[in-house]
Amino acid sequence: MGGRAETFVIVNYGAARARSAWAEVRAALDGAGVAFEAHEARAFGDARAAATGALDAGCRTVAVVGGDGTLGEVISGFFARGGAGEVGAGENRDEDDLATAAPVAINPAAALAILPGGTGNDFARALEGRRATLAHWLARLVAHCRRDEDGGGSATTRAVDVLRGAVADVGGGGAREFLCLNAVTLGVGAEVAARVAAQGRRVRGLPGEARFALAALGALAGWRERRVRIRVDDGEPFESATNLIAIVNSRFAGGGMMFSPDARIDDGLADLVTASKLTRAVVVREMTRIHRGGHINNPRVRVRRGSRVTIEPLTPDDALPVEADGDVRGQTPLSISVMPRALRIVV
Repeated sequence: MGGRAETFVIVNYGAARARSAWAEVRAALDGAGVAFEAHEARAFGDARAAATGALDAGCRTVAVVGGDGTLGEVISGFFARGGAGEVGAGENRDEDDLATAAPVAINPAAALAILPGGTGNDFARALEGRRATLAHWLARLVAHCRRDEDGGGSATTRAVDVLRGAVADVGGGGAREFLCLNAVTLGVGAEVAARVAAQGRRVRGLPGEARFALAALGALAGWRERRVRIRVDDGEPFESATNLIAIVNSRFAGGGMMFSPDARIDDGLADLVTASKLTRAVVVREMTRIHRGGHINNPRVRVRRGSRVTIEPLTPDDALPVEADGDVRGQTPLSISVMPRALRIVV
């Protein structure tokens, strides 16, 4: 890197607890003698561009102080389309381009380090199976940087799957492509994400689970099931009346909700969770069980697995909003494919 540090830290000042976390991160890295450079992202797209610039310059570790949304944005900066140009989160593409121009890692040896500072921090929770402190993740990063200097950094990383998606642009601008690390939700899940993002300063001070619960109550007020056609891999398409769909790469999403308790981040498959023909009252009841995974015992909740998923509305009025890693991306139709073990994570 021409004498530059091989560890690059991206801080999302818009994340719930990133500012206070950044002070702890900086002190810990300085105290451990880890050489690093830092960038404070203040607008959407800024973190992605910073990650791409660092990787192009030869950086081997990109650490993220933020939440799941920041992780989702930063991983877009880890990939280029067919070796030319980064994959832009929310970038418009036509269907032929989406089918042929698969993302390629800018630096396959580089790793992403998670330093939780967001609302849900669900992907970090999935990696550990529990909530772990920022100090825990800092210790992992310091150990990785030291091993990396000695040439053994691969021993402190894990290869995980990445979800590649495309949705309809609400403004009619064609397909919008994105990369996702944790989960994609449709319908009520996407409305909840939008409500969490719009919450005021007073509510932002609450724990992540409480913020998501408040947003869910508001989203359920307008509950109405939509008719969609779903296809998994090369199977026969099937129709469903639903307002609650999740396509997950890991066990947790939405502030600790366990949509698919058996989901794995490195099996090359996405878990499709659908819930159909539910009343508002039943949805509220299942919301209380979803943190333990108990909702999958409901016969109207199904989990299917595949490497490709497509979801289409039967009519324009049946279109569902789509969010990925906490950010609203557009609406159905949606296509998802799995990029198996495409990204290295510091663990």
